[in-house]
Amino acid sequence: MYDLLIRNVHLLFSETKCDIAVQDGKIVKIGQLAAPARQVIEGEGRAALPPYVESHIHLDTALTSGIPHLNESGELFEGIELWNTYRSRFLTEEDVKKRARTVINEMVQQGVLYMRTMVDVSDPDLTALRALLQVKKEVASFLTLQLVAFPQNGLTGDGASQLRRALELGADCASAVPHLEPTREKGVESLRLCFEVANEFDADIHLFCDEIDDGASRFVETAADLARENGMGRRVTISHANAMAYYPEAYTRRLIGSIKASGIQIVTCPLISTAVQGRLDSWPKGRGLTRVKELHAAGINVAVAHDDFLSPFYPLGTGSLLSAGHMLLHQAHMTGADDFDAVYNMMTVNAARVLGIENYGMAEGHPAHLIIVSAQNAHDLLRRQPPAELVLSRGRIISKTIPAKTTLMIERAFI
Repeated sequence: MYDLLIRNVHLLFSETKCDIAVQDGKIVKIGQLAAPARQVIEGEGRAALPPYVESHIHLDTALTSGIPHLNESGELFEGIELWNTYRSRFLTEEDVKKRARTVINEMVQQGVLYMRTMVDVSDPDLTALRALLQVKKEVASFLTLQLVAFPQNGLTGDGASQLRRALELGADCASAVPHLEPTREKGVESLRLCFEVANEFDADIHLFCDEIDDGASRFVETAADLARENGMGRRVTISHANAMAYYPEAYTRRLIGSIKASGIQIVTCPLISTAVQGRLDSWPKGRGLTRVKELHAAGINVAVAHDDFLSPFYPLGTGSLLSAGHMLLHQAHMTGADDFDAVYNMMTVNAARVLGIENYGMAEGHPAHLIIVSAQNAHDLLRRQPPAELVLSRGRIISKTIPAKTTLMIERAFI
């Protein structure tokens, strides 16, 4: 007898229906099944999909928008100034834990069961990191949470010692933000320091690179070369790379070749990038994204993420990865025949590669992490953005959403 049997679902948008059997928190059988089960879920022809993977979010800054005041300019640098003020005046461990739990709950009910959060380690007391290490333990029964030690105010100077302390405490990944260092030289130095510290702790690296509308900001090439020199490949991820939108074509082609050869991965955050980038451009204004379509076409692993959530950097956000994917379709001009599947993969299998998740996906022997959703294919899913009606972690239902139902009250139909 199975612990759970999910009947009549379309596995990964397949045309035929099947059943999924779960035992001891794992998928043990997929097919036309008749064995009894302690619990049966009627799929009713809905899609059974792996959970979404959030590869870049800031739980420490989430839900702080408007404190002490809104970001009036909407620019990145005002957002940093506001966050520094919040961190110095209002930040406590309980504050961080409360806000993080709220966002995690919002995202879990939308189908996210894997998450990588950035944590600012510029605070001498590492308050946010200590809080999120506790949250990581609290949610471990249903959510995989990774923590990136992110030096918001730079890595040169005292930043490297802070990074070491963060990794000693239990952060999963090292980071740097070279384009915010005082000079180009210090930006390169920060990248070298990051790789050095990461190697000391055998930690993965998740960098912020070239999140600026400046074609002269070219730190991705340095990061790719360091990844190649250190043999780290897929253990290195770069977020944003917005400046790539301003590079000359000849340089971009060479850079994309270097990225592919190095094996590093790219995360794009279209919600925040579209809102923040391009503000200083003259018309026509830039779209705010890196060259997602070209990177994907070159065979580079690209993931899409939500990023900020009601923070000094972005006063919006619902926690829906489908909204991020929907924005990416527009901003990256990805509305071709194969683009919908590509963007769907960017929030699932591609993002899972970024986090280094093993046994991800709908296969026998894998953990029974999955969502049930009413969608026919990736195009339908991204177009309508339907809710995850059921979210299961290790075969246990942890969230249930009943979709809204509308009755059209019109006396006669229009022909």
